[in-house]
Amino acid sequence: MEPSDILLAERLATEAGQILLSLQQSGTQEGKALGAAGDAAANDHLMASLRAARPHDAILCEEEKDNLDRLSAERVWIVDPLDGTREYGEGRSDWAVHVALAIDGAPLVGAVALPALDLTLSSGQSIKLPPANTPPRMLVSRTRPAAEAVYVAEALGAVLHPMGSAGAKAMAVVRGEADIYLHTGGQYEWDNCAPAAVAKAAGLHVSRADGRPLVYNNRDTYLADLLICRPEWAEQVLALVAEQAG
Repeated sequence: MEPSDILLAERLATEAGQILLSLQQSGTQEGKALGAAGDAAANDHLMASLRAARPHDAILCEEEKDNLDRLSAERVWIVDPLDGTREYGEGRSDWAVHVALAIDGAPLVGAVALPALDLTLSSGQSIKLPPANTPPRMLVSRTRPAAEAVYVAEALGAVLHPMGSAGAKAMAVVRGEADIYLHTGGQYEWDNCAPAAVAKAAGLHVSRADGRPLVYNNRDTYLADLLICRPEWAEQVLALVAEQAG
């Protein structure tokens, strides 16, 4: 990892976020059309910039055709130009831009831009976790709270809070707005690589829902589950997930 990798991730996530925010605020499109236009504009900027700055690195991106040559690469940029397309198209604030670098499968560099909040968080920043919430706050999908999350929340006496994109949810834990983000409904590597890198650097627990480490740059980019939480909750949450699974 080069020191400039973190600065590059921060810069590109922020720039793509500014492009998206300007388009959203222009009022020329809305809904699915706005989401598609935003995805395309942010993707074009990120791909051109990454290829110019790191021509020898591989890239895995939601909006690009997958080149399996990346499987033999040590350094792979994993990018989601617009995480939370639905929320973005609806004019909400809970969407994000993800730029991450996985080295030998580990999420070592990450930046998550939250453009509507004028904020970019990265693995290179010194982030002090705010005090925990009482009762604990647990983030779930706006549309389909997973049975595992509901089970864990009831057992812990946690308050459920629906939120949009994976990046927005993960950064809400980093920022102290919530304490636990448990997702078991399936994601892809670009959905959580950058959030995982930022959360891990901030001192949070980051793993699969069964406690296994997150490993990136796989042939199959689907990741079934994810846990990002304050470290003091990790053991209990993992035990409850296992208990619920039977």
